[in-house]
Amino acid sequence: MGPRARAVCFLFILLQVLAVPAENSDFHLAGDYLLGGLFTLHANVKGIIHLNFLQVPQCKEYEMKVLGYNLLQAMRFAVEEINNHSRLLPGVLLGYEMVDVCYISNNVQPVLYFLAREDYSLPIQEDYSHYVPRVVAVIGPDNSESTETVAHFLSLFLLPQITYSATSDELRNKQLFPALLRTVPGADHQIEAMVQLMLHFRWNWIIVLVSSDDYGRYNSQLLNDRLATRDICIAFQETLPMPQPNLEVTQWERQRLEAIVDKLQQSSARIVVLFSPELVLRNFFHEVLRQNFTGAVWIASESWAIDPVLHNLTELRNTGTFLGITTQSVPIPGFSEFRMRPAQAGPPEPNRTRLGATCNQECDTCQDNTASFNAVLTLSGERVVYSVYSAVYAVAHALHSLLGCTQTTCSKRVVYPWQLLQEIWKVNFSLLGHEIFFDKQGDMLMSLDVVQWQWDLRQNPFQSIASYYPVLRQLKTTHNVSWHTADNTIPVSMCSKDCRPGQKKKPVGIHPCCFECLDCLPGTFLNRTADEFDCQTCPSYEWSHRNDTSCFKRRLAFLEWHEPSTIIVAMLSVLGFLSTLAIVVVFWRHLHTPMVRSAGGPMCFLMLIPLLLAYAMVPTYVGQPTFFTCLCRQTFFTLCFTICISCITVRSFQIVCIFKMARRLPRAYGYWVRYHGPYVFVASFTVLKVVILVGNVLIMSANPTARADPDDPKIMVLSCNYRKALLFNTSLDLLLSVAGFSFAYMGKELPTNYNEAKFITFCMTFYFTSSVSLCTFMSVYEGVLVTILDLLVTVLNLLGISLGYFGPKCYMVLFYPERNTQVYFSSMIQGYTMRKD
Repeated sequence: MGPRARAVCFLFILLQVLAVPAENSDFHLAGDYLLGGLFTLHANVKGIIHLNFLQVPQCKEYEMKVLGYNLLQAMRFAVEEINNHSRLLPGVLLGYEMVDVCYISNNVQPVLYFLAREDYSLPIQEDYSHYVPRVVAVIGPDNSESTETVAHFLSLFLLPQITYSATSDELRNKQLFPALLRTVPGADHQIEAMVQLMLHFRWNWIIVLVSSDDYGRYNSQLLNDRLATRDICIAFQETLPMPQPNLEVTQWERQRLEAIVDKLQQSSARIVVLFSPELVLRNFFHEVLRQNFTGAVWIASESWAIDPVLHNLTELRNTGTFLGITTQSVPIPGFSEFRMRPAQAGPPEPNRTRLGATCNQECDTCQDNTASFNAVLTLSGERVVYSVYSAVYAVAHALHSLLGCTQTTCSKRVVYPWQLLQEIWKVNFSLLGHEIFFDKQGDMLMSLDVVQWQWDLRQNPFQSIASYYPVLRQLKTTHNVSWHTADNTIPVSMCSKDCRPGQKKKPVGIHPCCFECLDCLPGTFLNRTADEFDCQTCPSYEWSHRNDTSCFKRRLAFLEWHEPSTIIVAMLSVLGFLSTLAIVVVFWRHLHTPMVRSAGGPMCFLMLIPLLLAYAMVPTYVGQPTFFTCLCRQTFFTLCFTICISCITVRSFQIVCIFKMARRLPRAYGYWVRYHGPYVFVASFTVLKVVILVGNVLIMSANPTARADPDDPKIMVLSCNYRKALLFNTSLDLLLSVAGFSFAYMGKELPTNYNEAKFITFCMTFYFTSSVSLCTFMSVYEGVLVTILDLLVTVLNLLGISLGYFGPKCYMVLFYPERNTQVYFSSMIQGYTMRKD
């Protein structure tokens, strides 16, 4: 055979070899029990399915996802570790079938592939209790939209499905998804971690950017619902355009991105929350870099929080600080070396046809692209990787229980999906220091980390700065953040700066975070725990300065003994009491003399004794008012004064009757004398006064009241509450004083010894004017001066009666005894009579 013939034969043999489909162990591994794996190795973010012809989308035509291949390798690693190094399933070989779901556009075909038998048939039956599909459980897929699609199929067969990164809270509904579990916390925990992060740094003015798919819409709505009860406002929210499958930017997309970034530039908010798949953000961040937008804090959702491709765009470090919410980092020994291990190709299985090899199980560039990001993947720790790793182990532990495995052997038998599902719900084991179990909603509550992007090649590119614990719903900081700001200061993102203590917020616009600060006026305070938008009024017994956050008790003011005015009035009252007591003694010793009888005789003591009691009650005006002291002022004191005034009035009337009316009306005068007219008159007015006092006490309480001092609101004037009762109490006394003044004026021409008109006129005039003036002053002023004036007027009125009325008579009795005789009084009466005749 010549050289040319040999070359032709060699080429023919080579073509025959290439025609045999090479089996890539990255996607399938034979075993006694197969696990299905759904991963996104390529991403068609728009999810376009070519409906114009019957063809499964070819995932390899789209952008590769490095993290997706990393997760696929994690499943391979877990299965091989269980097969080779674990006593979990002795004598049993786990296998796997993994498919690229192409983000969301290739979900149905892999599910049908997993549910079908080895002959690719899926029979229609009434009862699938004894149906054995190709796989015993499915791990994945990674996003909520695909997970829901897959779960609707798998739930019909109760085929266990464990997703490793789908976070939608709708997946907790076990009536819709009875066979679905997940090894990550739900979206509500990730949103809560974001909110607590913003509250920790006091950011209340944020921007929300979302993708136009279900992921962006759902998470943004969840965030809006959560912020409705928090003091955080959204400055604006925009939807990012979805790129074309070939990643070419159309004119409309470019204009849309320019408008969004321009809006970011103009906004005062510097916190940008992004809910979007990572491929949607490529064009957006290129536009951010093109417009040189800086100074922002980018908060990443779990979908791109640890994306190595975006992190590889190192120019992003100039745009601000990147923070992200992701799962807890759990290093898996040996995985970093396994990740880059070349896949081994082996001979095809006898029962595996060409049809099975076309289920999107190829990725020519996966190994090379992953190798270029190996350093970042190694340093970043195994975050979502552990979620896949723990999911595989959960299925293995359930199989261990279902097969009745011991340390050396397992009883191989047919495993029905619903049996395995029951055992998965029961698993509870420790894996690399973490407890693995599922709660009632099918979630495994692993902790979340808040990571900061770093571009120092010597350290973790996604450094953990805080941890969120779903069980406690609490965020705890662990490391300081290196802010992309001057002097490493925390960025400020507030529509309005916080008000100073004691300032209320006045809303400006529609956002509660936008406001202006107004000082709380004196007498009001701001209790931020109750209401930040209204100043609360202090209680009546408290006061506050401007901008106070609490009230202080007002200083109680009342008439005290050490004050000069009190001392002066007390000395006058002591003088009056002693002088009145002296008058009582003098009158008692000269009771039967003409001078005492002309002054009223025994009725003088009816005036003097109440005067003494009134003087004795002067101390009730001094000191802190009590119910007893106020009652004394309102009742006993004024009653004593009324008795005294009524006696003076009847005395002046009696003098006029004796000298002017006795001759004209002798019969009336006889009745007056016979029936003790003076005492009846005094008793009648005393009873009337008692009725008035009882009515006042029943209507108006005698308890002391506190009123703000008009000159100093920090002082509370404590006084008796008889301002309104004063008019009623004094009205009868004023009427008696006017009557006494009138009778005295009528008797001004009587004999000198009986002429008391000028004394009574003086007493009644002083009492009337002083009482009217006091009532007028009390109606316009409420300070301590009212109590002082009230006491002073009272003492002066008492002195006016005791000294003005009784003083001259004592003077005559003591110093002119020759005029205190019956002969002298008779001569004065005869002289007055002769002048009248």
